[in-house]
Amino acid sequence: MATTINRKVRQFTDFNLLFETNPFSKDIILKKDEEAVKASIKNLILTKNYERPFHPEIGSPVYALLFENFNPVLKNTLEKVIEELLKKFEPRAEITSVNVTDNSDENSIDVQIEFRMLNVARPITVLTSLKRVR
Repeated sequence: MATTINRKVRQFTDFNLLFETNPFSKDIILKKDEEAVKASIKNLILTKNYERPFHPEIGSPVYALLFENFNPVLKNTLEKVIEELLKKFEPRAEITSVNVTDNSDENSIDVQIEFRMLNVARPITVLTSLKRVR
């Protein structure tokens, strides 16, 4: 007698922050799984301290650090701040590495984050650029 195993696979969904709608159903398009976690990671990094109403604990000092001169100490500080932020506020991702590089020509800092999701065995990479603007 054959038995089937009913495994529940977790699926992660988030709103698309552009609030685009499906032309047929008129529902807001959702980001799912890998794309949802990537968007959440970028949003956490770009959120300033005290920027979210009723959640002052969510945020990072990354923007304040962008105006410092780039050196090895700043590189290590940014990597640690980003890694701790994501470990604290993004339980869907297990961070394996954070790499920060200077991009002085573009007046920005490039961040590469590698992580694993709970449902996915392969590593996933997020690339984002933090601009120094006033």
